[in-house]
Amino acid sequence: MEKNFKRHLITAALPYANGSVHIGHLAGVYVPADIYCRYLRLKGEEVLYICGSDEHGVPITFKAKDLGCSPQDIVDKYHAIIKDSFNRFGISFNIYSRTSSAIHHKTAAEFFSKMYNDGKFIEQESEQYFDPEANAFLADRYIVGQCPKCGNEGAYGDQCEKCGSTLSPEELINPHSRLSGETPIKKRTKHWFLPLDRDEKWLKQWILEDHKEWKSNVYGQCKSWLDGGLKPRAVTRDLDWGVPVPIEEGKGKVLYVWFDAPIGYISNTKELLPNDWEKWWKSEETRLVHFIGKDNIVFHCIVFPSMLKNYGDGFILPDNVPANEFLNLEGDKISTSRNWAIWLEEYLEDFKGQQDVLRYVLCANAPETKDNDFTWKDFQVRNNSELVAIYGNFVNRALVLTHKYFDGKVPTFSKEDLTEIDKNVIETIPQIVKNLEECLSNFKFREAIKEAMNLARLGNKYLTDTEPWKVYKENPKRVATILNLSLQLCANLAIAFEPFCPFSSKKLQYLLGWIEKNEEVCPTSKIDKLVDWKNLGRTDLMKDGEQINTPELLFNKIEDETIDAQIQRLERIKKENEEKAKLEESANLKAEPLKDECTIEDFDKIDIRTATVLEAEAVPKTDKLLKLTIDTGVDKRVIVSGIAQYYKPEDMIGRQITILANLKPRTIRGIESKGMILMAKEPNGNMRFITPQEALSNGAKIG
Repeated sequence: MEKNFKRHLITAALPYANGSVHIGHLAGVYVPADIYCRYLRLKGEEVLYICGSDEHGVPITFKAKDLGCSPQDIVDKYHAIIKDSFNRFGISFNIYSRTSSAIHHKTAAEFFSKMYNDGKFIEQESEQYFDPEANAFLADRYIVGQCPKCGNEGAYGDQCEKCGSTLSPEELINPHSRLSGETPIKKRTKHWFLPLDRDEKWLKQWILEDHKEWKSNVYGQCKSWLDGGLKPRAVTRDLDWGVPVPIEEGKGKVLYVWFDAPIGYISNTKELLPNDWEKWWKSEETRLVHFIGKDNIVFHCIVFPSMLKNYGDGFILPDNVPANEFLNLEGDKISTSRNWAIWLEEYLEDFKGQQDVLRYVLCANAPETKDNDFTWKDFQVRNNSELVAIYGNFVNRALVLTHKYFDGKVPTFSKEDLTEIDKNVIETIPQIVKNLEECLSNFKFREAIKEAMNLARLGNKYLTDTEPWKVYKENPKRVATILNLSLQLCANLAIAFEPFCPFSSKKLQYLLGWIEKNEEVCPTSKIDKLVDWKNLGRTDLMKDGEQINTPELLFNKIEDETIDAQIQRLERIKKENEEKAKLEESANLKAEPLKDECTIEDFDKIDIRTATVLEAEAVPKTDKLLKLTIDTGVDKRVIVSGIAQYYKPEDMIGRQITILANLKPRTIRGIESKGMILMAKEPNGNMRFITPQEALSNGAKIG
């Protein structure tokens, strides 16, 4: 049975403050959450949209060490960048705070203390890796060694980023500490664990029975974890960056970031509403909804609810967790370490004033049920063929014709002379609105934005079918009705697209004469009188005689050269990554072991000389052999060498080489070969000539 909630508490996953926000984050979490919040506000609902930077954990300390600064320096930098980017992109948070704030540290510490005092944790001692030189316990990411599966020398204690294998520190070959380079040792340490296994029974009932309406990907992942049996999970760790464990026994330890981060939703609400936060977190009249990516499903559906339940004191549990899958980029997984991403701050600079294009594309292509792919060509097509050619085109036609025939004043609608075409449009608008509302209420944002665009499709078809430009001379009254109804459709579009494309919606509201120009696009509570969801579907929003403003294009066509520049940027990044991978591969390859010792007498038997290639040709019916005629300074001879896979015949002519001149001749493919070319074989198998640094006369003796 569906509940009626008095208010809605919406949270979006806290972005990690060691880098900027990219399109994968936007498509998976922040755009759908913002659409939902804007929709609820348009309906007049009481809404809080809560988010902030997640600023603790090992990757931040990693980055600080690599850059020679403090972790606080890192989070201060990226918190500012992320917050500014969100604001410029129109993400309408009620508050965007951070987990390094004093109020968060206090809230998280109180959370741990109460659960500790209530006996909700268990204590466990275990052996963990320790760096005796740095006098510090090592998180898995602080241990580096050779991957046992692919040989990568730079694998971490939890993962090899080259082959993608999940690892443990025990599996690494020749592990060493990233702090000092020393080999880590095992040392006993004590930590506190949340015994999730104790909560398994009620979690199964709450999720598997009470929330069967959750998205299949969310429900399925939770069921898999619950069916596999839950295990205690550590809530503390040995680090010096984070929220200090607030008990004497925990001195020198911090709260594990997975435990501390979701408490940020609560602390951020406290910061915003210090005297009123409890009604949002401790009232059954509040609906709590978490927007996250699929990698956070377990934490928000199992772990955080377990924390809230064990803390007690009336905390509500999430009513829904509409997690999305991942967004790829041009057929490849988005990777911050490889810079394979489209960063929001860069997009805002490259595409000034076009926030809504990206919002539209990310919603229309959202990875709601499976991983999806973003391409720049699709971005261009959706802008030019949908936003420009459908939505923008209809609005522009309606406004331009109104100015042309009625001096920009809303013409009179004549009910007496309605045609079947008019009646069909008037009947279809509420149907589209009903579909749109149903999709938004059920987190189906891809379908919702299609329904919103259907209003513009309806308008374009209406103008094409009625042809007011042909009718005006004979029947201006009929054209007045056509353009009045067209303007009513524009008014509906201004409301319907408000959750998806707030910047262009505000522009359209200005063009219709509803608001002043440059009005704020990130409302958190205020709703304009006409821009109200209850008005959607009406065909009397534009009043007869009202003045509309001079038409302006809602969207502009994006040219090929703009898109080509973005594609070329990605191609450069791909090439840089390939070159970097080759360098890392070369660095990780080891030379072959030395051969057995020899004596100087053995070496004296070898006659190594310089020579110049006079002629070169491929040996017929072979892929690897070249026949070389060379000048040794003593004689001219032929050598057959298996170097065709590395060098073409034309590349060899005139090249000075070194040869083993006194090697016993042998016949190869019917050709007598007298000697052997000296070459170096690299660890990766490539062969290269050993040539004198300076030109020498043929026959010069080496050794």
